[in-house]
Amino acid sequence: MGTHEEERLLLEEGLVESGNESNDGLYTGDGSVDIKGNPVLKSNTGNWRACPFILGTECCERLAYYGIAANLVSYLTKNLHQGNVPAARNVTTWQGTCYLTPLIGAFLADAYWGRYWTIAAFSTIYFIGMCTLTLSATVPSFKPPECVDSICPSATPAQYAIFFFGLYLIALGTGGIKPCVSSFGADQFDDTDSVERVKKGSFFNWFYFSINIGALVSSSLIVWIQDNAGWGLGFGIPALFMGIAIASFFSGTPLYRFQRPGGSPVTRMCQVVVASCRKWNLAVPSDSSLLYETPDKNSAIEGSRKLLHTDELKCLDKAATIADAEAKRGDYSNPWKLCTVTQVEELKILIRMFPIWATGIVFSAVYAQMSTMFVEQGMVMDTSIGSFTIPAASLSTFDVISVIFWVPVYDKVLVPIARKLTGKERGFSELQRMGIGLFLSILCMSAAAVVETRRLAIAKELGVVDDPVAVPLSIFWQIPQYFLLGAAEVFTFIGQLEFFYDQSPDAMRSLCSALSLLTNSLGNYLSSFILTVVTSLTTQGGQIGWIPDNLNKGHLDYFFWLLAGLSFLNMVIYYFCAKRFKSKLAS
Repeated sequence: MGTHEEERLLLEEGLVESGNESNDGLYTGDGSVDIKGNPVLKSNTGNWRACPFILGTECCERLAYYGIAANLVSYLTKNLHQGNVPAARNVTTWQGTCYLTPLIGAFLADAYWGRYWTIAAFSTIYFIGMCTLTLSATVPSFKPPECVDSICPSATPAQYAIFFFGLYLIALGTGGIKPCVSSFGADQFDDTDSVERVKKGSFFNWFYFSINIGALVSSSLIVWIQDNAGWGLGFGIPALFMGIAIASFFSGTPLYRFQRPGGSPVTRMCQVVVASCRKWNLAVPSDSSLLYETPDKNSAIEGSRKLLHTDELKCLDKAATIADAEAKRGDYSNPWKLCTVTQVEELKILIRMFPIWATGIVFSAVYAQMSTMFVEQGMVMDTSIGSFTIPAASLSTFDVISVIFWVPVYDKVLVPIARKLTGKERGFSELQRMGIGLFLSILCMSAAAVVETRRLAIAKELGVVDDPVAVPLSIFWQIPQYFLLGAAEVFTFIGQLEFFYDQSPDAMRSLCSALSLLTNSLGNYLSSFILTVVTSLTTQGGQIGWIPDNLNKGHLDYFFWLLAGLSFLNMVIYYFCAKRFKSKLAS
């Protein structure tokens, strides 16, 4: 309890940096252990030696995921015979669910299982879902018959059930992998070692790089196989790679460092709220050193460092205020009546991160267009190069190429330059990095709108507005919007990974990673909601609407401009939220 305020002032003035001292001992200083629970030697565990297995797992898993997601809208429209709007809505709803289920996996990882076993269990569920989806596209009785002329038989309820059962098993499987694998990779670097801490910043860049290597194979080779060799093979190959992902993950077990689960973070937050309410009429002492904290060097929360007191949200400090009766009895054991400063600060950190988190939702809604409206836009453009036809979904390859280009440029060129200018270890702060990405997302949607405006103008000039045919405008005009979106990803999504890992409480890192992924979920739901509202408003009075099945008669460009406007408003809000944000202070 004694020196918290002094340490806090020093930290805020930049005279010392929390955890900045390099730990040169034989063992890690962050509490990590091996799979048997024993302390681990730094020399033969973790660091980059353990990362190839984790990066390989993520690469194969993302290949499997994007092997489904990149071309799913085409499967729904061409094979299950759905319309443009229902297909886009189903894709965004499923993708939203894929980023909602991580809350389940994160809770289990932080509270009970740890990240390693959570990844192992949910990977199995994921693999079963992939196999089910492959069967739904392979067995004749599991899929609707082909179209005859313009007559396309609808899928039966049983066929829909099998397909969506496999699809949503995959969504559940992602729930245990996505919030844990990036955090598990970052756990391989000791926070108390200044050298390893810098390497951890690079890990997030290369982690996202491995994601996009998998996505590159999916959006090019797998999509081509699906459109030309059949969907059974097109879904079967991603299932095979999911099996390889599981094998890769288990192969690195002897080299991994593990963090012990710290108990239910939800329970701890509820305890703070309940204890604060119980002591609502109790005055908080002006001297923060009088607030309750364990006298030991270590925190009462397993796997967590102590957090220093902050002056914000003082109403929550009541939970750490010692009542006279408690002081007389000397009984501080009931966390529903008295919480430690660290426990209170955990909740404060989550509340402080909330505005930053919320601004990621609109960006994710923009990102969702890559697998929906960008594909549908490409399907009514000229997709041929000589005798070769390019699947519209394959243009997402340029998003991946953009990411693969920008990750090493950012890590090897921009960061050293920015480091000299700013003096920061990682060049840009996480907040600066995310802000740059939000700006690029505005340019992305503006580029998409300009292309669509030109496409509609050509359709009008040629008199094909009433015909649902492709317009002779090369699909390669979509490249700028995909390239800008890839650049925006490198800044915003990787910035989010870093931000939610570094700023989260130690024992809540899986949960906070899941919260960052939740923005993807809500972004997809927001995209579905905007589509529904736009369709409802623009089809009133018998109007054709902005996004009809025949896009030549619609105004998809208006929809893109709407998203550009929302992105601009979101960036302005983000600027003010980021300006007020205060980083966590860990002892």
